[in-house]
Amino acid sequence: MLLIPAIDLKDGRCVRLRQGRMDDETIFSDQPVDMAGRWVNEGARRLHLVDLNGAFAGEPVNGAAIREIAAAYPTLPLQVGGGIRDERTIAAYLDAGVSYCIIGTQAVTEPEFVTRACRSFPGQIMVGLDAKNGLVAIKGWAEITAHRVVDLAQRFENDGVAAIIYTDIGRDGMMTGPNVEATRALAAAVRIPIIASGGITTIDDVRALAEVADSGIIAAITGRAIYEGTLDFAEGQRLADQLNPQQVK
Repeated sequence: MLLIPAIDLKDGRCVRLRQGRMDDETIFSDQPVDMAGRWVNEGARRLHLVDLNGAFAGEPVNGAAIREIAAAYPTLPLQVGGGIRDERTIAAYLDAGVSYCIIGTQAVTEPEFVTRACRSFPGQIMVGLDAKNGLVAIKGWAEITAHRVVDLAQRFENDGVAAIIYTDIGRDGMMTGPNVEATRALAAAVRIPIIASGGITTIDDVRALAEVADSGIIAAITGRAIYEGTLDFAEGQRLADQLNPQQVK
């Protein structure tokens, strides 16, 4: 199971939000490229970049910082989300060196967009499903829909989606541990690989997810825990590799 550091970008700086609230942020750095380098030096094999402003604006806002990271680490796989609502944006990110583009709000409001994007950019499209009490949220988590996570995930099974990033909003940034059971259940319900997100706080949380990774969980995103030091990233990745040697790349 891959452990993926998150770099959330707001106004050009690296921040973490609590439960997606833009007015409840902690600033960790104003140098995104340096932050990327920190995780690369600790052994990160992929980075998760989120344009928080873009998620609300519906278009890229922190694209310059993302392009700088891609240029600084051209062989490092990057997955990027936030404000990706059209194929032009996807093409621009991929041309800049990004490996995967994450479609969130648009996947819920216009599922056919995912189908078209997967056809145009095979193997490079992920879907981000962010949920609260099992219901999907959109527009930077500002709006809760009536869609169940499992139903939407199954909708994309035949499109060629590279992975579904499942975030439990209630756990994100709260340092309360991931929703292991809900993540495992989603992975078991679909053929698409699942990337877990939200709540990872300690090495025991990594262990809990890695122990059920064979259900279809290929990776886990971690943010606040590695910034605040409750989880040592390198130690977490070593443990995940030990528990899931077949997934080591």
